[in-house]
Amino acid sequence: MKALEEIGEGEVARLPNGDTLFILSSHPGNPLIKPRDLGLTWSEGGVERVGAVFNGGAAEFEGGVVLTPRIHRNYRRLRVYDERLGLERWVMENYVSEVWPLWSRDGVSFSRINQVSIKGDGSTHRDFTYGVEDIRIIRWSGFYLLVGCGKIRPPFKGGDSDRIAIYTTRDFIKIRYHGIVREFDSRNSFPFPEEVDGRLYMLLRFHPNIHLDVLEGGVAQILSPGDYSENWRRMYERRRETLLIRAGELPHEAEKVGAGPPPIKTREGWLLIYHGVGKVGREVMKLYGYDRVLERSYVVSAAILDPDDPKRIIARTRYPIYVPSHPWELEGNENYPVDIPFVIFPTGAITKEDKLLIYAGAGDKYMVLLGCRLENLLNYILSESKK
Repeated sequence: MKALEEIGEGEVARLPNGDTLFILSSHPGNPLIKPRDLGLTWSEGGVERVGAVFNGGAAEFEGGVVLTPRIHRNYRRLRVYDERLGLERWVMENYVSEVWPLWSRDGVSFSRINQVSIKGDGSTHRDFTYGVEDIRIIRWSGFYLLVGCGKIRPPFKGGDSDRIAIYTTRDFIKIRYHGIVREFDSRNSFPFPEEVDGRLYMLLRFHPNIHLDVLEGGVAQILSPGDYSENWRRMYERRRETLLIRAGELPHEAEKVGAGPPPIKTREGWLLIYHGVGKVGREVMKLYGYDRVLERSYVVSAAILDPDDPKRIIARTRYPIYVPSHPWELEGNENYPVDIPFVIFPTGAITKEDKLLIYAGAGDKYMVLLGCRLENLLNYILSESKK
């Protein structure tokens, strides 16, 4: 597979204080998927506007790779003051996102699958009508679980708008909708790809932290969420007991953290790739070739969870393993404008031939590929990370 041949092995770099950090390799063809590639343009007042394709889950499928990125078009980009954060930031208005499944034989060049679109605009159900976002793919016993975020209120219009939305498919053409988890607000939430000691664990994001709980109803609780209202309610009520990773313990995770791709089973335990939002210091940025500080940035982090008891963290990175470091991840430029600056958002991952491939959104505009030799990352986390 071309993606495996072209992705690097990752590297370990040393900071002036003597600490080391791991840096994932960026594919030389990044950004792999651009909105123009999918015809995501429109005219507004005689000016061409360009949409977005980002935050796609990933899985092996029919000898290649399938992605489920969200699609934005016909929207406006605004700068507003966020009172909660105490700063100005970019937001999008007047859009309802959908998800387009894409497929690639080589893991690099992607195209749409039969013009399929997963919509959350009220045309197929009324559970949520303001779009579907950030679908992760979990391979499960002969089919694929597609678990994303259904918006019950317009994006960027306040809290309590996110609901776990669940679909299944075998071929990414016929896609069945199973409903939403109505009982609480959550995104970046999805089950493990298999049971652990007879229990099915689920990662949840109760803002601003990552939680891990057990689905008492097993996979049926996912496939028929409306039939397990009491189970979901209990998960919410005991959320203080299920905290896995707390925001605020590290500078680059000061604001919030959230699960990335579904956990990957390795010889050392469950590898959890996740995102954090916080400050990236000058010394870290220098290792990426920039003499600057990122005051508020999305970053990629990693942890290893116990193989038999994933509630126990074996080790966790003290520094991000990737930070925005290219124009399409930073503030953009003439060739690569971005919608939201300083964003790298891991959502899909596969392991093959000892390589780890991570598919991520960049600048809320593009899909990029990061990766490394899996053994290199595991060895680094175990030897150099926060216990």
